[in-house]
Amino acid sequence: MHETGVVVVGGGVTGVGVARDLARRGVDVTLLERGELAAGASGSMHGLLHSGARYAVEDAQSARSCITENRVLREIAADCIEDTGGLFVSLPSDPDDYLDRLDAACADVGIETERLTGAEAREREPGLAPATEAALAVPDGAIDPMALVAATAADAEAHGAVIHQQTPVADLVVEDTSVVGVEVGEKTIRADHVVNAAGAWADRVAALAGVDIEMRASRGAMSVTTGRHADTVVNRCRPKSSGDIVVPSDGHSILGTTDVTVEDPDSFATEEWETELLFEELTPVLPALADAELSHTYWGVRPLYEPQATGDSVGFSRDYSVLDHAERDGVAGLTSAVGGKLTTHRAMAESVSDAVCGRLGVDAESDTADAPLPDAATAMKKYDLDSLVTRTRA
Repeated sequence: MHETGVVVVGGGVTGVGVARDLARRGVDVTLLERGELAAGASGSMHGLLHSGARYAVEDAQSARSCITENRVLREIAADCIEDTGGLFVSLPSDPDDYLDRLDAACADVGIETERLTGAEAREREPGLAPATEAALAVPDGAIDPMALVAATAADAEAHGAVIHQQTPVADLVVEDTSVVGVEVGEKTIRADHVVNAAGAWADRVAALAGVDIEMRASRGAMSVTTGRHADTVVNRCRPKSSGDIVVPSDGHSILGTTDVTVEDPDSFATEEWETELLFEELTPVLPALADAELSHTYWGVRPLYEPQATGDSVGFSRDYSVLDHAERDGVAGLTSAVGGKLTTHRAMAESVSDAVCGRLGVDAESDTADAPLPDAATAMKKYDLDSLVTRTRA
């Protein structure tokens, strides 16, 4: 039998972020990942460092969180980021007033913007369509999630956390109405607290303690071209929809994304129409995509927390929630982190750690917003992780 202060279940960006935050506060942490680090949504996204502009019109809270953490990550994880900038590009077919609404909404939430004419936008990004009428420049960027996860995990371990890959959790140990540990194979790890950071699988982990979490898994397709067709992040200037973004990634472009609800995040169908849709929707803004060579398409599964919205998952809030199951369900010793985005993972991890430290009586405050991460390339070698495009091709 092994004992630890906190067990974190899940080795995506949220899980390693929680492990890092707690370890830097002096908490004894053990992280358990059933596969390799970033095997879920963290390693199957389009590599966008969000400015928050995509959410500004309909989801102001998510937008504020994104721009705040965008600035933090640029300071602490600079070698994981390419400062591409972003453009919301308005075409004749896009809603007439959306650029104005977007500009005003960004101002309301503190996202800096620059209004460009069509000619100015094409001077900045020559691959844009001649029909470009106007554009809004925003502080989007490109980020390698594998590098970010690796660097965050390495910092957690440097401060005493223990990280186990290829270690699935078989069960949670519940005594009376408290979670007191986890079962891993035939071994029990007892803990003062368990953090459920399992992403799209968070409902399954919570169910091991008899707790219900209303999750919805949504698959998204991303297509990678063999060449790089834009040096900025290019967004369609319209309400959030499928096929609305192109993200530069090394010598490639990543086209994203679709949004289809799935029943099982471990086993779901993928459809050719999703790849076709991405090119159909994005070629009008970047005409070179009509002749682009497709390298490969990959799919990720978003871990959406269902009570945050109703209807199609494209309309769900991308904000995060921290669920204290002692208050919510009468089951002590368990906290779940649900929803959120890679860009806001550090703030989410800090919120989780604040809640856990409150339960454990730990007074230390978080310093993760100011502490630089270690060298990402070295960390990727340590955990045998490839870059985003290399990993998704494999």
